[in-house]
Amino acid sequence: MSTVHATAEHGVARLVLDHPPVNILTRGVMQELREEMHRLAADPSLRVLVLQAAGKHFSAGADVGEHLPPHHEQLIAEFLQTVAELDAFPVPVIAAVQGKCLGGGFELVLAADLIVAAEGAAFGQPEIVLGVAPPVAAAWLASRTSRGLAADLVFTGDPITAVEAARGGLVRRVVPDASLEAEALALAGRISRHSGASLRHAKRMLRAREDDTNLMALEAAAAIYVDGLMSTEDAVDGLRAFVEKRTPAWRDR
Repeated sequence: MSTVHATAEHGVARLVLDHPPVNILTRGVMQELREEMHRLAADPSLRVLVLQAAGKHFSAGADVGEHLPPHHEQLIAEFLQTVAELDAFPVPVIAAVQGKCLGGGFELVLAADLIVAAEGAAFGQPEIVLGVAPPVAAAWLASRTSRGLAADLVFTGDPITAVEAARGGLVRRVVPDASLEAEALALAGRISRHSGASLRHAKRMLRAREDDTNLMALEAAAAIYVDGLMSTEDAVDGLRAFVEKRTPAWRDR
């Protein structure tokens, strides 16, 4: 059963996560995402991509069980590849976010060019609660918002509202919950009126300064996560505690 649905019409593509109940980003889901992105990117008539999610929540993040050894190396590599490919998508990407957008889900939408959020949306990086840290957010957040807000999100694990995310520059527009899809598609429609060639080159120019920096930051974060963080007792116990529904015992090592 497919967990990612893709359609394209009049230059606007829609990529929809559909992995109930909370759109957890498993390795399988991420593989489907990459496959659909590859297919859509090959369409020369495409002008804009809208990333959406079915259900009440955009995504509660990556599969915690897949973070545990010995699977964590493959998971992190595939997750960072998925985010990097969305970041490098050739046309403008709009993320339409409702409900909870946490962990890997929040990191995924950081690769979008524009984020439209429902009023009831909440954004957060709760990884620290599990004894780990968000590699993409740690690498990119400080360049997308203030250093203080980035540190707050990564160090506390507490979520912020859509309005707070907009004040921090992470979200471009906050709209009524019931209007989210219509508003995101209306924005996509406005963008799609322009030349596809111009949009592709405009995106390249907007990203030219940061492309190499983004990739270097992801690679550095991945190395720290896999070689450093996941070699600690706290990281492994924190993840296992979540899966086993118990309180972790921090040893600070």
